[in-house]
Amino acid sequence: MLLEVAGVTKWFGEGPARTPALRDISFRVEHNEMLYIVGPSGSGKTTLLSVISGILRPNSGTVRVEGKDIWALSADALADFRLNTLGFVFQDYHLFPRLTTLENVAVPLILRRIPWDRCLQKAAEVLKIVELADKGALTPQRLSGGEQQRVAIARAIVAEPDLLILDEPTASLDGDTGKRIVSFVRNEVLNERRAIIVVTHDDRIYPYASRIMQMEDGRITQLPESGQ
Repeated sequence: MLLEVAGVTKWFGEGPARTPALRDISFRVEHNEMLYIVGPSGSGKTTLLSVISGILRPNSGTVRVEGKDIWALSADALADFRLNTLGFVFQDYHLFPRLTTLENVAVPLILRRIPWDRCLQKAAEVLKIVELADKGALTPQRLSGGEQQRVAIARAIVAEPDLLILDEPTASLDGDTGKRIVSFVRNEVLNERRAIIVVTHDDRIYPYASRIMQMEDGRITQLPESGQ
């Protein structure tokens, strides 16, 4: 098991103004599993991603990655977790406009203080995986939306994270491009030591999921067992 979320609750505000965002959330994600989290806006999906990612501390409950309770870690250890164990692909890509594609992909390795030449070498290897080896010298504005999404995926996996999170990966893409991106992630990025969590509203990509977890009003309303 790669991820275990147990009894997680989160609220905002205090007293009469307190608003619950997550209500006793519990689920597990296995290695080599691609779990989708779906539900209407305001159901708690974004808050849950923030808790799993070590960004937003829950009011109660635990989040364990590879058996380690991330919210019991020191601030430095939690930062190391986000840098070395977690890969996050944002809905709007968050690529650096003045950096080349190759340099954008190398950023997580630079943050780990790996020598510059090795950073670029590894970034080039990952660009081959996402089929963008010939785009390394281009800046993001010269790429299509689908290509920018693949650059964001390359940047997220260059440090070989165990847990990869994709936030609305097809939101800015046409239907065919979105399907190709998700199919690529399923077939080329998912492996026996990694798990992927996808938050999406796009039912066109549901067939690529291992399981689909539905949320509403801060609760899990449906979660098939692993292997179904």
